[in-house]
Amino acid sequence: MNRITVYERANFEGLSREFTCDVPDLHELDFGNCIASLKVVGQPWIAYTEPKYEGEPHAFEEGEYPSVGRPNSFSALRLVHHDLGDPQITLYERPNFQGACKVVTEETNLAYGYFNDRVASHVVQRGVWLLYQHPGRGGWHCLAWPGERLADYKPELNFQARLSHLRPLRPGQPQVSAQLLWEQKRVEAEREVLVDEIVGVNETAAEQALAAGSRREYSTTLWQSFHFSNASSLKAGLSFTLAVEASNVFTVQKGRSESSTRRERVEVQLPAKIPPRTALSIRVLRKEVTLSVPVLLTLTQNEAVRTELGEYRSVSGTNISAHFSMKPLPAAGTEPGDAAGTEKVPGGC
Repeated sequence: MNRITVYERANFEGLSREFTCDVPDLHELDFGNCIASLKVVGQPWIAYTEPKYEGEPHAFEEGEYPSVGRPNSFSALRLVHHDLGDPQITLYERPNFQGACKVVTEETNLAYGYFNDRVASHVVQRGVWLLYQHPGRGGWHCLAWPGERLADYKPELNFQARLSHLRPLRPGQPQVSAQLLWEQKRVEAEREVLVDEIVGVNETAAEQALAAGSRREYSTTLWQSFHFSNASSLKAGLSFTLAVEASNVFTVQKGRSESSTRRERVEVQLPAKIPPRTALSIRVLRKEVTLSVPVLLTLTQNEAVRTELGEYRSVSGTNISAHFSMKPLPAAGTEPGDAAGTEKVPGGC
């Protein structure tokens, strides 16, 4: 949800208020001219120095602001509802959209090119733009809204031939919910890996305890990753969680943390006794399974909902079991007999 939380003191201290819609006059809510810090979630907000969205505008994009440039001066707040995903503005050298023109789609310092201090009119195709008097976002500034056709900077802005820098407002990060489509999972590989082998021989006529003990601990590994589609619109740094199972919630952060490895210890039960005149052989195996699962991502941004697909992949080596066989020892003066059979002792996982 889009919201702004404002505080009466710097560093988010003192009285606070939270808003989710436009506020034409903060004085009516007993919070006028007292904002010193704020936090924004979602779309940008514009703070004005006069009620009813008049006076000097100050834009605040998603993030935390422990201090603001004009503390104790804001009288109105406006949420930017517009689509900010594909901004474009056309600048013209002369009034009434005449002369040479320049199409801009990203933040631009005009001082580095041939259009510095030459703009006299503009048309905003998409997005909300901040126009600055000086390079590096300096000096006096104003807002330009989608669909705006400003025919002459001089009478309307007193700004003719003084534009040196401009940038579009950035949209807030979308809220992401992820659903694993287990019914479409693919098992790509399965194999058993020998992790331990134990042999015990009882040459006596009485049952004996296994010298290795009846329990052993082994390590398990779960490697997992998330892959975004090549057409993904999500930006680096966005994070969300995948609830793979109750004990495994995988946090994905695009461009920074898209894979993880979990290691745990499990206890495996072994046969406790060796029968008389018997050779006991134990093989401890770890089953490794490689699988992939499609993931449906639902993105909510500025009240618009869209979806895209990703993929969850894992190599799981968390299933460990012990398999044993017992072979009678040959009587004195005879040849060894055949194996008596194979049994499986379930592991701790």
